[in-house]
Amino acid sequence: MSETTVKAPAPGESADTLFQMGLKLSTGGEADPIVALALFDMAARFGSIEAKIYRRELSDEMNPDDILEARQLVREWLGSVEPVQR
Repeated sequence: MSETTVKAPAPGESADTLFQMGLKLSTGGEADPIVALALFDMAARFGSIEAKIYRRELSDEMNPDDILEARQLVREWLGSVEPVQR
């Protein structure tokens, strides 16, 4: 599992909030591409077009095992988070 302590996003988080969280973890000193990819995926599932673009770009830079780990994280989160309707 990723080095960052991973908690499911709070129920009701908007796609934009999930996208912003992913941005913070996609670069910089505290970067965690696995969690960032999972957050972009969640945001994309909840309707963020920007997240779809970032998800594609980030996954192009990652190895298959890390992508699978991010997908597993999303599956775990989807059991505890409901999308916000726009």
